[in-house]
Amino acid sequence: MNAARKPQSPQSTLLAARLKERIIRNGPLSVADFMESCLADDTAGYYSQRQPIGEHGDFVTAPEISQIFGELLGLWAIAAWQSMGEPKSFVVAELGPGLGTLMVDALRAWKSVPAFLEGVTVAMVETSPVLREAQQTALHGAPVPIQWFDAIEDAPRGPLIVIANEFVDALPIRQLVWSDGGWCERCVTIGPEGGFAFCSGRTITNSGLQQAAEPLDTPDGSILEVRPEAGALVSLIAARADQAPLAALIVDYGHGETACGDTLQAVWRHQYADPLSHPGEVDLTAHVDFAALKDSASAHGLQSYGPMPQGEFLLKLGLEARRDRLCEKATPEQQERILASAIRLSDPEAMGLLFKTLAITSPGLAAPAPFVEA
Repeated sequence: MNAARKPQSPQSTLLAARLKERIIRNGPLSVADFMESCLADDTAGYYSQRQPIGEHGDFVTAPEISQIFGELLGLWAIAAWQSMGEPKSFVVAELGPGLGTLMVDALRAWKSVPAFLEGVTVAMVETSPVLREAQQTALHGAPVPIQWFDAIEDAPRGPLIVIANEFVDALPIRQLVWSDGGWCERCVTIGPEGGFAFCSGRTITNSGLQQAAEPLDTPDGSILEVRPEAGALVSLIAARADQAPLAALIVDYGHGETACGDTLQAVWRHQYADPLSHPGEVDLTAHVDFAALKDSASAHGLQSYGPMPQGEFLLKLGLEARRDRLCEKATPEQQERILASAIRLSDPEAMGLLFKTLAITSPGLAAPAPFVEA
């Protein structure tokens, strides 16, 4: 994708002005603060004002590519429920449910296991009013109780299964730059031409970084990304695991080992854009550090499995069999789309390798399929 040019909306102009006022008043913003404001500002944030998903939005996620994705994640939830001993009453929480497409497809898979369908309550964790409305429309008339919450800690008590597809990548990151033997905060300031520009901020110590980062080979100028809110999410999951059995599945794009690199990116109309331009108008994300998630899970006494490449995960759960069954009653044109979407989800050259899956469970629970004990 090439860099996209786009007009700046009045909301974006107002948000940019407010961010510049903050910089003038308090100094440069950390990348995390800039990203948080651009995505979550109450009046002009990216997710506050628009529906960004789909052909006419800025990006698509796996559930929009093929119904098979949501169906297979629905089967994974059943496997997680079975690993808990099939409790009669339990909650499935989806974090950042997008358009509700994944849950619509998961419900289709759950109908094959009546005991699961009878016992489940769905908790949709969504802060965007625009996306929440889309989810309510998609799930109208669903055969299970569905409730909406602003945060996972608000979901009903009891055994909990968490699904987070492309959720962690949108949590704000700090970017740290190695310079003269130490780390300094990468920040956003006002550039010489009046726009936003990166700059170096205060020097910090290694004590604030995950241990895996300390031995990295870091020549000057190397950028390390850390995501404090991902650790906070694991902490919330651990708190729920202390109360009742829990299994969580994180699906996202990223790297399996902690490494240096600048992965902050912006997308607008399915093309890459400048992450510092048009605040609130472009989607901002960064790669997920799965090693850091595993370290955080271990620190909280949780078990973790993976990361497993998305392609391997879906194939082990039966992607090919479901693909073939859908093709049986499809027209030639529909078959072509079904085959192409399955390839897009699983092929290493598409989403199959960059996207990964990580399972986190309560201590003592058996690893849910398709994960196996290490």
